[in-house]
Amino acid sequence: MAKDIGLDIPEPTKECDDIYCPFHGELSVRGQILVGTVVSDKMDRTVVIQQRREKLINKFQRYEKRQSKIHAHNPPCIDAKVGDIVTIVECRPLSKTKSYVVVKAEVKA
Repeated sequence: MAKDIGLDIPEPTKECDDIYCPFHGELSVRGQILVGTVVSDKMDRTVVIQQRREKLINKFQRYEKRQSKIHAHNPPCIDAKVGDIVTIVECRPLSKTKSYVVVKAEVKA
């Protein structure tokens, strides 16, 4: 039985026993909600998400491309892979670099 995390995100179909899962564990989520693409899943229960955006340069009336990489916890019930488009939510710091958790993964066709 998955718990309600307070967002309009469907709960995963699989069950897990991860204490850092917002649906089946004890981790509460709050703060930012971001969307990005998984670029690495080599670490244990961690994925690296790349977020791309464009910033307007007023002087030249053009846009420059910017990107950042964010580390997020990947619960076994969601199990995002490289190329998936994921939604991540801010949580308490889980390690030195992880302060986000994956709550939804959409498989890229």
